[in-house]
Order: sequence, then structure tokens, then C-alpha cells
Amino acid sequence: MLYALICNDKPGQLQLRLDTRTAHLAYLDGLGDALKFAGPFLDTDSKPNGSLVVIEAADAASAQAIASEDPYAKAGLFASVDIRPWNWAIKNPAAK
Repeated sequence: MLYALICNDKPGQLQLRLDTRTAHLAYLDGLGDALKFAGPFLDTDSKPNGSLVVIEAADAASAQAIASEDPYAKAGLFASVDIRPWNWAIKNPAAK
């Protein structure tokens, strides 16, 4: 099943995000085919202030475990992380 990880940064934590970015990207890359897509949310100044990560996981507990191991999460960047089952209904390359 697919899960959307909707992550909101704590206010004023852009430098923490930038300092942790390399480890975060390496972690996501290490997820292999379980990572479907990812990218930052942007504020009104086009600065990142959160993340959307879509992963494939066996269940909600597995998705939570993946989210918890993200270096951004471990660094305390996120004010909140909402993990929601998600159906990729439109333009899903796997559905072709």
C-alpha cells in the first residue's frame, strides 16, 4: 500500500533542514523502489518548510517506522508528520 508522509517543519528551522539535507536525501535514496516520489513544500518566499514523501509499505506501522528513521525526523525538524494511506489514481506510471 502507498502512504503519504505529510511533514511540516517547525518554524524557523530552515538551517536545520539545510544542514540535514544530505543525510535526508541519502536516506530516501536508500529506500529504493519503496520511495515513489518526494519533495519539499515551499513557503511564500519559495523556501522549503515541509516535505511530501510517498512510499510503499506493508502497513501503517511500517510506514511509521520509515518516517521515524528519516534524518529530518531524527534531527527534530518536523512539527508534525501525518501518515495517510494514499491511492495513486491519476498518472501512476505503475498502472500502465
